[in-house]
Amino acid sequence: MRSKKPQPKKNHQSPPGGFSDSQSSNKRKWLAIAAAVSFIAIIVVSINLSSSSNENNTTTIASKSAASNTEFLRMPTGSGLIDAKTAAEKEQQKKQLQMRFDEVSKTFCNYRESTKYPNSSRPISQHPDQVYPNQAITETHAMRNRHGGSDKNIQIQTTQSRVYLSAKESVEINLRALDASGNSLPLIVEGAVAKGLSFGDNRPVPQLPINLADTGRDGDQIAGDGIASGRLTPALSPFAAFNGTIRIEANYSVNGNHGQVFFDVIYTPEVPAVWTGKIRETVENGNLKFYLPVSIKMAGRYIVSARLDDAKGKPFAYLSFNDLLAVGNTEIPLNVAGKLLRDSEVSFPLGLRDIDAYLLKENVDPDRALMARLEGQQYVSKSYALKTFSEAEWESEERSRYLKEFGKDLDQARAALVAIDPGLGLNAKIQDPCNTP
Repeated sequence: MRSKKPQPKKNHQSPPGGFSDSQSSNKRKWLAIAAAVSFIAIIVVSINLSSSSNENNTTTIASKSAASNTEFLRMPTGSGLIDAKTAAEKEQQKKQLQMRFDEVSKTFCNYRESTKYPNSSRPISQHPDQVYPNQAITETHAMRNRHGGSDKNIQIQTTQSRVYLSAKESVEINLRALDASGNSLPLIVEGAVAKGLSFGDNRPVPQLPINLADTGRDGDQIAGDGIASGRLTPALSPFAAFNGTIRIEANYSVNGNHGQVFFDVIYTPEVPAVWTGKIRETVENGNLKFYLPVSIKMAGRYIVSARLDDAKGKPFAYLSFNDLLAVGNTEIPLNVAGKLLRDSEVSFPLGLRDIDAYLLKENVDPDRALMARLEGQQYVSKSYALKTFSEAEWESEERSRYLKEFGKDLDQARAALVAIDPGLGLNAKIQDPCNTP
């Protein structure tokens, strides 16, 4: 019987340096566990790093915020540019508001000051051309020749006693030549004629030769003094019924040079009213009043003016009347405001002088019919103590309305100025600009 050979055992050796199958399997398990642990560790580390970064960022932001807060606390000294800009803008706004206040306060105060007396009773200083209305009018200019040229080396001086002529009044005219030093030059009058001006209408215009000479006659004061003079009385000439402007043309020569000059007067032959009786005076409501008796022949609006001098003869008031008058006998009142008397501190008695009046005519030429003027002093008042008269400012509906409106503007400007600078609320000039120097 064939015996069985024993089978050699298979050798299950691992590759050199390796592990057995069971060992390999265990190794793989441990590797997987290690990888998982490593992954978890990486995640944990990442989370820690992120947390650390966030903490660092938070710390940085907090640090910056703290620094910013510190800077804010230092703004009074650290942000001067901003403060300066704000202060400059405020100062500029204050300046503009002050200018506005000055403007409206000036308007208010000027109106109040200029209307504290009525229009019919004004300081004579406001009417310098009306102080002496009957003084002759004198003008001096370079000699003008007949062709429009002039010679500055020869000065021509003209004088006329008045511009407006009522019925029966006369005008005197003078003519003389001067050199550059004011010395008289020989002047020869070649002719003078008065002509009525028609201004385009078809009415007949009279003419009249005028004796203009240096002979001591017809208005000439001194013969041979180098002043040629003449006189025109329209009521005693062909101009008796002429109503309008009369022009006197004078032709002359000086040192062989020929020149021409004009004198214009306005004549009204109509007599709209006549003065009658004596002037009287009264004290009414703290004011002084003069009453001028008159007989009105032509109804309409009459303009009357007069001058008032103090006891020393110093002019201080210009009085006027402007109102409608009916035909008949009446009195024209001239009012002297009590406040004007008090403010002027006048000395009594007062002298009323140089009264002129006319009837105003609309849309015609000339625009007036003149009453006879009352030249020189016409009345002397009684004497009064100044305390007799009122210190109150003149009042009227119109003045009150204007002061109210101007006052609103002033109050608004003051309020805006005080709002930006409360300290100005105690400033006297701001509170009362009209009475504070």
